[in-house]
Amino acid sequence: MLDGLLGRVRAAGPVEDVAAAAPDDAVVTHDGNILFAYAPTRPALERAREAIEAALRADRVAAAIQTSHWDDRVDEWVQVDPPLGGAEKRDAEARERDAERVESRTLVAIVGKLIRSDVERTMRDAAQRLRLTCEIHEHPHLLSTQVAFTVTGPRRKLDEFAEDLRREEILTMRAQREVMLSPL
Repeated sequence: MLDGLLGRVRAAGPVEDVAAAAPDDAVVTHDGNILFAYAPTRPALERAREAIEAALRADRVAAAIQTSHWDDRVDEWVQVDPPLGGAEKRDAEARERDAERVESRTLVAIVGKLIRSDVERTMRDAAQRLRLTCEIHEHPHLLSTQVAFTVTGPRRKLDEFAEDLRREEILTMRAQREVMLSPL
């Protein structure tokens, strides 16, 4: 039944009704068989939730509804309604403790000598934004430099820093390739 509800998104149907009934400052979307409502205030979210529930009832679709909010402290969505209990609560608390565990990690990138300082500055800024301590060590080679970033902080922030470094490497490789292939 939910497939039918979601399948009518392109035509007039309950999801459009939900979106139309939701307050102007709420957004209703879906991903497969999951509906999402995003709103900046609790009252707007409640009105969107009521619209979703009404559309589901009209199509006789039973669904579990949860309310979560973005928690900047842990950088993830945290379920608040219904509140977690029992094993789910213990698992969430264990995940949070694990994500907050302070550790150090050394990540290495190979960059061209001419853009090394830009990459270091970008990654130093990323570490500062994430509130990580960052030590930079260089191992110069003929045309490139191996840069090691030793970062210390919560595990979840280290993962984010590692992703930032991966993106920076990709951008750097593209920039280096363009420079090398340009008809200077």
